[in-house]
Amino acid sequence: MKQLNINFGKSRIRVQLLKRHGDDSVSISSFISELGTLRSGNKFSRVFRHVFEKFNIRGIVGRNLVAFVVATSVITPNVAALSTNGGSIEANAMAVPQETFSTDVVVQYPVELVHINQGFRLYHPGVDFEGVTGDAVRPIMAGHVSKIEKSRFAYGNSIIVDHENGFSSRYAHLSSMLVREDDFVDTRTVIGAVGSTGRSTGDHLHLEVYKEDKTVNPLSVLPR
Repeated sequence: MKQLNINFGKSRIRVQLLKRHGDDSVSISSFISELGTLRSGNKFSRVFRHVFEKFNIRGIVGRNLVAFVVATSVITPNVAALSTNGGSIEANAMAVPQETFSTDVVVQYPVELVHINQGFRLYHPGVDFEGVTGDAVRPIMAGHVSKIEKSRFAYGNSIIVDHENGFSSRYAHLSSMLVREDDFVDTRTVIGAVGSTGRSTGDHLHLEVYKEDKTVNPLSVLPR
């Protein structure tokens, strides 16, 4: 690399001459001699015109342009995501699907106030919940009403709900029944009310749970 300083009154121009493989070479003496032959334009324009004529500016600019493109492709956002509209630039935002979360309860107790006064055992294939006649009764899981029974004995007024997942449940000794067979019910549906119909010694709800038509302890299914 060779350096040339040119003074123009109070101004100074510093020219660095580089010699690369494959580039045309030029000596300082020839540069000065040719610079003196330039007549048109002011001194600054003559110097830079001379430089642009003598050196391989196209190659230099080309290499720098490639470097610039590579750098900007790394540090700038995806240009394809931008579109022009009326002279302004707008970003095309990607729509993200929103997932809806259900707040429905999957399994619940059939009464609001849970107080068990008799548990599951050999001759009592269910659980008794204390209550007062008229207390709301809801199914422990969603399903369809498969059977409604009315009797002065045994279960008294009772409802059986098929939960369609291998489980079903019976709600017995009801004072009233508010659904019909084949009705769809969920955990928010009031299907009946606590009572003392059938073989009962007082107000309560008798709950039985079946898995594949076999009686299981309701407490093994209900939340803990």
